[in-house]
Amino acid sequence: MKSRCIFDLASKKQQIDAIEQEALAPDFYADRAHAQAQMRALSRLRDEVTTWESLQVRLAELHELAEMLNGASDADLEAEITTAMAEIDAELERQRFKLLMNGEHDASSAIMSIHAGNGGTDAQDWVAMLQRAYMRWAESHGYTVELLDETPGEEAGIKSTTFSIDGPYAYGYLRGEAGAHRLIRLSPFDAAHRRQTSFAKVEVMPDIGDEPIEIVIRPEDIEVDTFRSTGKGGQHLNKTDSAVRMRHKPTGIVVTCQNERLQIQNRELALRVLKSRIYELQIEEREREQARLKGAHVEADFGNQIRTVTIHPYNLVKDHRTGAEQGDTASYLNGEMDHFIEANLTARAGETANV
Repeated sequence: MKSRCIFDLASKKQQIDAIEQEALAPDFYADRAHAQAQMRALSRLRDEVTTWESLQVRLAELHELAEMLNGASDADLEAEITTAMAEIDAELERQRFKLLMNGEHDASSAIMSIHAGNGGTDAQDWVAMLQRAYMRWAESHGYTVELLDETPGEEAGIKSTTFSIDGPYAYGYLRGEAGAHRLIRLSPFDAAHRRQTSFAKVEVMPDIGDEPIEIVIRPEDIEVDTFRSTGKGGQHLNKTDSAVRMRHKPTGIVVTCQNERLQIQNRELALRVLKSRIYELQIEEREREQARLKGAHVEADFGNQIRTVTIHPYNLVKDHRTGAEQGDTASYLNGEMDHFIEANLTARAGETANV
């Protein structure tokens, strides 16, 4: 089945109208997590529609300018049209790559982790270099970066780091960066200044856990049984139906409370325990989903690298999956990675089209 990279403006406007109508409902914010997700989707849709409508307006204006020339020679007007067309072409190319990102979580923010592999102190320094490069890339594209965790190396660099990149399509752009990255250079940590090969492993996950977890249990989803307690607690506890067994129908979770004398107290305790169990189940499901999205475990070692940065004996960055390369290693390490990210997006879209 062939993939299609077409922006349906009318469909996007219909989606905006649908969410706006939904938001007018009095109980829209009753489900806080759903409401927040819908408002984020609304903001993203509005941005996309505004961008494409702006492109349409600019193209119409250029058409009018071109008609004004009417075969006449006007160097200033021709230069203005040429500049504007170049800007529109660049924006269309950016939008084209967004259209390639149609995976389930591609529009999400991202969480990136980088871990030192083989190479000792040089590998830990390599992690620090990659962290800086990806943070620079994110900030240059208008994303918000937040450091979540960092373990420094014994002598220099970083053993492991985790940071979030918040903004639309951060995961879509960066998920192709997951894998082993190799650095070849003269080691600044070796007294003889010998050439050293170092590895770091990059993990990229969609940020699907950035919402405050709010457990909502609907009364119709709970089945409650009462029975006489079989535990200790005195004569009254054992002679009345004070014990409570509560089953959550959607998940099948069952909890029982019979420690309190009054049934209402055991109900309250059972509900508290049930909420905790559902919360724990959601965390486990989220971790399993993130493990699936991260893919199979790959060692950061020889033969597994997806990209190599060589600083000695020559300067070259090469992606081993797409064949993309560039000789300016300094700009790459300063966050100018679009050439490689876009090559991976294009290759990924080609694989999808051939499915």
